[in-house]
Amino acid sequence: MVQTLSYADTGAFSGLLTDYLAQKPELAPFYHRWPALDNFTAQIEEKQAAYSPEARQRLVGALRAQYAAGDVPPAVAANLDLLEKDTTFTITTGHQLNLLTGPLYFVYKIVSAIKLSRELKAKYPQYDFVPVYWMATEDHDFAEINHFSLFGKTYQWDAEGTGGPVGRLPLAGLEEQLLSQLPPEVPALFRDAYAGAPTLAAATQRLADGLFGQYGLVTLDADRPDLKQALVPVLEQEIQHQTSNAAVQATNARLTAAGYKPQVYSRPLNLFFLTDSGLRERLEPDANGADCVEVTVRNTARCHSQAELLELARQQPERFSPNVVLRPVYQELLMPNLAYIGGGAEVAYWFQLKDVFAAFNVPFPIVLPRNSAMYVSRANAGKLKKLGLSTTDIFRSLPELKKQVGAALGQEEISLKEQQEALAATFQQVQDLAQRLDASLVRTVAAEAQKAAAGLAGLEKRLSKAAETKHETAYAQLAVLKEKLFPGGGLQERTDNVLNVLINNPAFINQLIGALEPLALNFAVIEED
Repeated sequence: MVQTLSYADTGAFSGLLTDYLAQKPELAPFYHRWPALDNFTAQIEEKQAAYSPEARQRLVGALRAQYAAGDVPPAVAANLDLLEKDTTFTITTGHQLNLLTGPLYFVYKIVSAIKLSRELKAKYPQYDFVPVYWMATEDHDFAEINHFSLFGKTYQWDAEGTGGPVGRLPLAGLEEQLLSQLPPEVPALFRDAYAGAPTLAAATQRLADGLFGQYGLVTLDADRPDLKQALVPVLEQEIQHQTSNAAVQATNARLTAAGYKPQVYSRPLNLFFLTDSGLRERLEPDANGADCVEVTVRNTARCHSQAELLELARQQPERFSPNVVLRPVYQELLMPNLAYIGGGAEVAYWFQLKDVFAAFNVPFPIVLPRNSAMYVSRANAGKLKKLGLSTTDIFRSLPELKKQVGAALGQEEISLKEQQEALAATFQQVQDLAQRLDASLVRTVAAEAQKAAAGLAGLEKRLSKAAETKHETAYAQLAVLKEKLFPGGGLQERTDNVLNVLINNPAFINQLIGALEPLALNFAVIEED
């Protein structure tokens, strides 16, 4: 069973995201087309006109080379064939290479892409649509991906040689530090994906294939020399004119004026340099305007002239890596993409990029918030029902829920408000009398009034505690249930791993495929079938 509520009603999402979903006019200048089925007609036409046959050949060739190392799921192979046709387009989501998929929203992102591809095929049968998972293989923030949470326990991998693109990391130490520590009920797929894989990127692709290959999900690793050739014109323009930063700064000013805080920081050069030692280092132009762009490696800066960088960009573009500002441009150059599906923070930074895309003459995709959901197991749904709560009630605060449960259990609500008001009125009369007879006693009366009010408030707390004690078992169950569904007070999808569900419900992904509706733009509460 699926129930829905608005993102605003969850109280868990940013104002920018909820304003976007409400189609507030202030945000209209920062996106291209609203995510509705009918709007894909114009998006298809625009992308088809801009996407060259050479770009399509480059993409398909790179994907076939990427998949050549292992078995390709039949549905993925079929989609690779479809991508050769100029009537095929992609629906893309992206994510870091979190171990064993990381938080649940990784799965929700991909299911959103799969479902939207199906909806578009039904609406536009003359075209084909392929869901794509863009692996963030060039990201170098290892600390963000080296752990995951399962049944309240954190598992972590401490690899050596970090600081470069995480997708290139070999998996030394992963078996001993993490995989061997997993509970025995973890499905073999999650272990086998990493066993014998040469890199984290290869292992993540195997896992994505195992979980979503049957639905045709294509996984793309763009950290490849053949694909980086597409980036050469962007590199040239960025190195010579620092184009992206100027565009972002102009957009940031308008966002700020509209009342929104920019999500990401733009640098003078939104590029990294991949060093001979495998590190991913920033490119920093000289602050004084000299013809020098510094690359700092192990605290030692080396100056490159603009001419040197341009020559390197043309001859070895694979030595350059776009940061968060230019990565989306790289993505849209590579693929016949129509829509990008991301979380709230991603939607926010895409809204900083429309002018960047215009500067590089690349079509801006439709930006769609990923499906967001809470999963309620059969057991937890039963506990909610026993407490007299619905699955949407649980989004209320714990004190509110206690009152609701208490009322259902017949607990008397304790309030001495009337008595406090009567007491205050009585003391006011006494104070008026003191004022008439001896003004020096007014302070004494006021002090006694304060003591009496405090005493009455203390009695109210004790009486409330006594009333709660009668139902303390139910309240304890409520608190435990609230923590399970909102770990640490946050959304379940931001903490729990898919294994928290999949171990007890192997049909979970199939259930998600049936339950989630990307263009409905609401929060789903999914009860176990």
